[in-house]
Amino acid sequence: MTGPAERLADDPVVGRLLARCTFPPSGARLVCGVSGGADSLTLLVLARAAGCEVTAVHVDHGLRPGSSGEGDVVAAAAARFGADFRAERVHVDDGPNLEARARAARHAALGGGAATGHTADDQAETVLVNLLRGAGVHGLAGMRAGTVHPLLDLRRDETVGLCAHLGLVPVEDPSNGDPRFLRNRVRAELLPLCSDIAGRDVVPVLARQAGLLAGDADLLDSLAALVDPTDAAALADAPTAQARRAVRGWLSEEGPYPPPADAVERVLEVARLERRATEVPGGVRVTRSHGRLSRGPIAGPGTPVQS
Repeated sequence: MTGPAERLADDPVVGRLLARCTFPPSGARLVCGVSGGADSLTLLVLARAAGCEVTAVHVDHGLRPGSSGEGDVVAAAAARFGADFRAERVHVDDGPNLEARARAARHAALGGGAATGHTADDQAETVLVNLLRGAGVHGLAGMRAGTVHPLLDLRRDETVGLCAHLGLVPVEDPSNGDPRFLRNRVRAELLPLCSDIAGRDVVPVLARQAGLLAGDADLLDSLAALVDPTDAAALADAPTAQARRAVRGWLSEEGPYPPPADAVERVLEVARLERRATEVPGGVRVTRSHGRLSRGPIAGPGTPVQS
C-alpha cells in the first residue's frame, strides 16, 4: 500500500512543479512554515512529494480575529499528506514596522533553516521593495534559491492551481490587501505598472536579475574576506567597494541588520584618518588606535558622536 508521499510523486501536475524546486534529498527532515495560503500549502505538498520528513509549523501572530483557526487548515493538510504539525503563537503589537516585526517573530518561532513558500512573484516584489529602500547588491539579489526557499522558480498562479487540483482551500489573509504595507502596494500597483510599461511580465526578468546579482554579491563577499576590517591602512588602501563590503560585514556582527551606507562611509573615514571616531547604529562606537579599528559601546553623555 502506498503512502501519501508516494501517491503525490505519481501525480503529473505535482511532478512538473517538483522538478523546478530545490528541496533537500529524500528522507531529510524539513521544517516548513505553513500559513495556510496557497504558496505555503504548495510548499507542504511538494516537500512531501520530494520525500522529506516534514513538520508543518503554523505561526499565529494574533493580529486579527479568527487567525488561530487558520492553524486547523494547516493541521488538516499536514495529516492528509503525512506530515507532522506544530502550532506556535507569538505576540506582535500593531504599529510601526509591523511587517518587519511580524517577520522576525515568525522566523524566531520557525527556527533556523526552516523552509518558506516564497515564489518568483515574491522574489520580484522583494527586489523592488529593496530597491525602493536603497539596498545595495545583497538586497537586490533578493532571496537565495535553496532548501530555505525551494519554490523560487514557481509562480503564484501555479501554487493556486496546484491547490485547486488537489482540492485544497487556501486561507485568504485580508492583510495582503492592506495598502499601508509597502509590499502590498508593490504587488498591486508597482509590478503591474512595470509590466505595462515594459510590455511584458517583468516578474521573470526581476527574478533572473536577482539570481545574477546573487553571484556578484558572493564574489564581493569573497574579495571582502581578504581585507582585515580592523586594519586601518588595509582599508584605506583597498578598492572602495572591497573596503565597504569588509566594513559592512564587520559592523553586521553587532546586530541583526546590516548597517546603513552612511555609517559604513564614516567608518572608512576613521580608517583614512579623516575622523578620530564615529558612532554607528546599535549603540556602537568605532575608534582608531595605533592603526587598528575597534568597536565598543558608546560611553554615554558627553562622548562626541561623530568626531
